[in-house]
Amino acid sequence: MTDFTQLSDDEWRRRLSAEQYHVLRQAGTDRPFGANYEAFKKQGSGTYVCTGCGSTLFKSTTKFDARCGWPAFYDPASHDAIKTIRDESLGMVRVEVVCARCEGHLGHVFEGEGFDTPTDQRYCINATSLRFIPDEDEDA
Repeated sequence: MTDFTQLSDDEWRRRLSAEQYHVLRQAGTDRPFGANYEAFKKQGSGTYVCTGCGSTLFKSTTKFDARCGWPAFYDPASHDAIKTIRDESLGMVRVEVVCARCEGHLGHVFEGEGFDTPTDQRYCINATSLRFIPDEDEDA
């Protein structure tokens, strides 16, 4: 099995598109309400995996419309799938979310925003960092 945390910068650049590299490896951010977000809103039942390593991150059953311009989930597929890191960039304190397997930047998690979800959390995730795998019975 590949140890994605040991890949060199050049290896990541070969594996990812320029946009994916910017988000996953340089902690970039998708443009809000972009084409990837619009595609996300139309996706049905399935699983969201990391664009960098293929690790399962979120299930469609936990996505919701936060009207923020980025994909939103209220819970990861498993708590072992992600890691959270204190982020003090941009003059504020936030909680960054990264893929536990490849340490790719996914987005941030916020709490206490008043959304009607079971966890009161909003995982605000860059659509570029996600690849959607539809459930097999979705086409049936």
